[in-house]
Amino acid sequence: MNKRELVDAIVEQTGWTKKQAEEGLAAVVNTVSDAVAEGDRVQIPGFGTFEKRERAAREARNPQTGETIKIKKTNVPAFKAGSGFKSYVAMNKKDQAAFRKSRG
Repeated sequence: MNKRELVDAIVEQTGWTKKQAEEGLAAVVNTVSDAVAEGDRVQIPGFGTFEKRERAAREARNPQTGETIKIKKTNVPAFKAGSGFKSYVAMNKKDQAAFRKSRG
């Protein structure tokens, strides 16, 4: 699913206009991105947690030359799926439909 398809799905589920759905999606993505970049964890119960993790400095090998190179430590975004999301993904389509219906 690409961004356009995601916006269309939001429109279908909420009744919002396409512009409202695009703005809502942008607000969520920007808010999560800004918070994680600042070092905050963003937890969405039942879905998962976004956070920044430090990748340690390490040595690697250039595959073309075989030369050993040093890679500096860096920060990377990470996502850990929550138990509700994991369970939902593991369900069959019939159970997923029933689950969605029960949530309203």
